[in-house]
Amino acid sequence: MKTLLLPIFLCFSLAPLLHAADEARLSPLPAPVSNNAVAISHEKNPQIFSFMGIGPRKTWDAISHSAYRLDLNTGKWTELRPVPGVAGRLAASAAAFHEQVFIFGGYVVDGQGGETTVSDVNVFVPIENRYYRGADIPTPVDDSVLGVYRDRYIYLIGGWSKTDAVRNVQVYDTDKDKWMQATPIPGTPVFGHAGAMFGDTIVYVDGAYKNPSGPNPKYVASDECWMGKISKKDPTKIEWSKLPAHPGTARYRIAAGASEKEARIYFSGGTDNPYNYNGIGYNGQPSEPSPVTFAFNLRSGKWETISENTPDPTMDHRGLLVTHRGLILVGGMEKGQQVTPKVAIVKGASGK
Repeated sequence: MKTLLLPIFLCFSLAPLLHAADEARLSPLPAPVSNNAVAISHEKNPQIFSFMGIGPRKTWDAISHSAYRLDLNTGKWTELRPVPGVAGRLAASAAAFHEQVFIFGGYVVDGQGGETTVSDVNVFVPIENRYYRGADIPTPVDDSVLGVYRDRYIYLIGGWSKTDAVRNVQVYDTDKDKWMQATPIPGTPVFGHAGAMFGDTIVYVDGAYKNPSGPNPKYVASDECWMGKISKKDPTKIEWSKLPAHPGTARYRIAAGASEKEARIYFSGGTDNPYNYNGIGYNGQPSEPSPVTFAFNLRSGKWETISENTPDPTMDHRGLLVTHRGLILVGGMEKGQQVTPKVAIVKGASGK
């Protein structure tokens, strides 16, 4: 019997390594991009989508219409038809299910630096490489938190609208192409906050708001964390409760995503210094990404620190994608406000 133990042990110990070797390397994006709307489709062949965002120059004319799709099995990107519209957008939100990708809002920037929030809803059909228009968002928003409920309702939670952040929770019924208004967020209205939905539970954290003390800096970070429970009888009824502070100091444009397997909502990167689209803070200081990855455990109702030193941290994200290979970040800004094409797998956290 002793002579069999070593071969059997080697078979078991090598199995994870062989499986990892079989996984295709994830190629970088075809072009560096940050503040891009991202989504993942788990139907049949898992795919990641990236829409719009800003390129390395970080100027108004570096904002893109571009769209890409990553096949997780091959690790390769394909360029898609650009998102419709007269200009590229920043701070849009996206969700993928029922073999479609829904893209919401965002803002455009003109040559004088003026910013306009849009009400656009573009629905991408991957199998046909085409878009069609959904019903406009009643209150246009950018930098909003998005969540999907019952594979039908898409929630846009807070965000910036034209002149200020709003408390609105807007619910899009994908079956009827209609909007409803849900219970507003009770705390400070914010934009650039981060969060996700797990089952009937919404969790979001932080963001930025107008400085009540004056114009210097114009916007400051919020440290509020909230949880919302959606009524099983009425998707527009939400019971909100305040959560304690989360680990780490990042407050703005953290990447967030929910894991069904883990019953956790994960957060990674972001910064403690709210900034404009060029990565320079409203206080005039360059913003830098946080290396902390943390999670809210829906089973225990507590925060958890996943890693205090995530390698090569990034900020300026519109989502954290939960996959069988782990948590994936697509693009973003690295240290020194450098826009990156990297597709990074966050270590220390499991996937779907």
